Amino acid sequence: MDYITTHEAAEKWGITRRRVSKLCQEGRIQGAVLMGKTWILPARAEKPEDHRLREIRNQTTQSEEHI
Repeated sequence: MDYITTHEAAEKWGITRRRVSKLCQEGRIQGAVLMGKTWILPARAEKPEDHRLREIRNQTTQSEEHI
C-alpha cells in the first residue's frame, strides 16, 4: 500500500497540515498510522467531511429564523 505524509494530504485536500494531523488524531482518516512523530495516510484516503462547517451553517440558519 502506498502512503502519503500529512504535508502531501494537506496540499491534496487544500487544508493545513495541522488540520490533517488533528483528523488523524481523532481517528477520522481510516488507515492513518503514527510513525514516530509523523502521521502517514493511505494514498487513496479521502478527505473527511468537515463537521465544523455544518455547525456554522446551522447556527446561521437558526439566527435567520429568529429575525
